[in-house]
Amino acid sequence: MSRLHEPALEPPRPRRPVGVSASDLARVLGTTAPQTEIALNGVTLDSRSVEPGDLWCALPGATAHGAQFAAQAKSLGAVLALTDPAGRARCEAAGLPALVVEDPRAATALAAALVHDRPAAKLTTLGVTGTNGKTSITTAVTRTLHALGVAAGSVGTSGTAYRDAQGADHAIGTVRTTPEAPELHGLLARMVEDQVELVSMEVSSHAMVLHRADEVVFDAVCFTNLTQDHLDFHGTMEAYYEAKRLLFTPEHARRAVVCVDDEWGRRLAREATIPVTTYATREGIEADHRVREIRAGDYGSDFTVEGPDGTRTLHAALPGRHYVANTLASVLLLEALGHSGPEVVRTLGEAGIVPGRMEPVAHTPRRGVVDYSHTPDALEQALETLRAIPGTGRLLVVMGAGGDRDRTKRPRMGEVAARLADVVIVTDDNPRTEDPASIRRQVLDGIPDATKAQVHEVGGRGEAIALAAALADVSDTILVAGKGAETGQQIGDIVHPFDDRLRLRDALRSAPRARTGTDADRTDEGR
Repeated sequence: MSRLHEPALEPPRPRRPVGVSASDLARVLGTTAPQTEIALNGVTLDSRSVEPGDLWCALPGATAHGAQFAAQAKSLGAVLALTDPAGRARCEAAGLPALVVEDPRAATALAAALVHDRPAAKLTTLGVTGTNGKTSITTAVTRTLHALGVAAGSVGTSGTAYRDAQGADHAIGTVRTTPEAPELHGLLARMVEDQVELVSMEVSSHAMVLHRADEVVFDAVCFTNLTQDHLDFHGTMEAYYEAKRLLFTPEHARRAVVCVDDEWGRRLAREATIPVTTYATREGIEADHRVREIRAGDYGSDFTVEGPDGTRTLHAALPGRHYVANTLASVLLLEALGHSGPEVVRTLGEAGIVPGRMEPVAHTPRRGVVDYSHTPDALEQALETLRAIPGTGRLLVVMGAGGDRDRTKRPRMGEVAARLADVVIVTDDNPRTEDPASIRRQVLDGIPDATKAQVHEVGGRGEAIALAAALADVSDTILVAGKGAETGQQIGDIVHPFDDRLRLRDALRSAPRARTGTDADRTDEGR
């Protein structure tokens, strides 16, 4: 999804491609080159995005083979295909000579790196993985560097953006947390052209399994936590962990910063095969850097950290222990990459508010907050954090669950919401191709009949947010959870314009005078 007030989106390709010959690429891949020499200027695995002179990667999929789109790729200017033995005949039938390898997905990353002259090696690179916290850390690091005058960029859930050496801002259209390898190396090459020094990247578990981040050896990587998510893809938590662990090897990174608050982090600290610095925010856990005291403010925290060089005080711009952890991780990563000192710490404390991550859209007379929490653990953290803020009245949450994703977490999210909030409004997130009412019912199934929370089911997300604003009283807090800074809602195959922040802000402005909600306030949508 795109950002608010972003510059016009630019393509994930360099303006002046370096390119490589087909024979040189074939030699590196260990396969047979075409009889006629071919110059390759770009790489893509989407036949719709082919440009003249491209290497087109025809990969096997879960239900079909990409080679079925060979004719389209050829018509748009592809000059060579990279595929497996199963795709060869279709590519050649469409008039595309083919480089044939056993694992074309892995080979795609190597091909993209070679065509773009290995751009990752020309940048300082930072990778962050974990179920929660990736966007907060990468964004905070990038904003801090911008404030310090460093040309830097970020790649992740909120898209790809960077500031060049002349101070101009750029945004590149990407849709995945970690882009596919051709996009990734293309956008890194564009950053190299613009003399970017450092790029912070969210590295998803999907990316590690599907070779999206191959051919990037990160200067530093970070592990934040591991809680239930993406089991529709990985199947088990063990497989999910193993996908994350791949990043903490010499093939992918040089050094690591690992949060050991949970057992997964402690296990990773033991099993990583690169140098590791550990940090912890919870009592009784041994780590190189330990949070000793957290002092909550109006909407942030000051906290004391004890480390190898003594004790220091840091500031988290957002509330909650998890943002203390994110802030400490950001400091340690910046220091690992050579950016340290009081000015860095001060700047980070001011740059820590991340779009869509516990983002306040109103403070008085009712607080409105938008957060990306879309897992049971993240939702629990967000609600507990808001409950602990001094002066908080009732807590109202608007939440749902995404379609075509892990179904097992849906009732757990309903249970968490009803246990920790006073008013729960179950609505649609991004239903995608699933029936929205069925998703809502699965969330509601996790809410006990004996819950003390006031529960509503409202299909339209805008109507759900408006109901929350109407029910909220002075000093109450509304959390709109699940979509964060996304500016669209996917229903079926169509992404409709929708921004939780704008909707919540408008709803609070136009809501009638607040009153205390009771059972009598239940609407026809009530459970």
